[in-house]
Amino acid sequence: VTAKRRDRLFDLIRERAAAWSVALVPAEEIDELDILNARMLAMQRAIDGLTPPADYALIDGNRDHGSRCAIVTAHETVVKGDSRSVSIAAASILAKVSRDRYMEQLAREYPQYCFDRHKGYGTKLHYEMLDQYGPCPAHRRTFLLKWEARRHG
Repeated sequence: VTAKRRDRLFDLIRERAAAWSVALVPAEEIDELDILNARMLAMQRAIDGLTPPADYALIDGNRDHGSRCAIVTAHETVVKGDSRSVSIAAASILAKVSRDRYMEQLAREYPQYCFDRHKGYGTKLHYEMLDQYGPCPAHRRTFLLKWEARRHG
C-alpha cells in the first residue's frame, strides 16, 4: 500500500472503526527492554487504550511475548495477519502512518537528519547523516550500536 493510500485509509479507519488505539514506546524504554519486548508492550498498550475495551485480540505474527513483556489480553497470533485479517491490516496501517508522522515530526525538530526520508530505518542516508552530525537525542542507543559497528567494522 502506497504512503498516499495509507494516509487516506488512516482517516477512514479512524472514522469507521468501533475502536482504535495507537501506542508509543519511547526510545529510552526500547533501549531498556529490547525491540521485541517493546513491540509487545506497545501492542498491549494499544489494546489497553481501546474504548470500548477489547475482550479478545488478534496479534500479527507468531510471537505474543518477549522475555519481559507479553500480550495479557485474551488473544491469538495470526501469521501473515495483515493479509488474513481486516482488523490486523487496519491496525498495521494505523501503526505505520503514526510512526511515519512521528518521523516527520522529528524531521522538523532535527532537519539535518532527514527523518522524513528514511523514517528512522538503517538506510545508507540515515547512516550518512549520523556520520556527518553524530546522534541526536531521538536516536535509540541500541540503534547507535549498529551505526558504531558499521563505522568501525
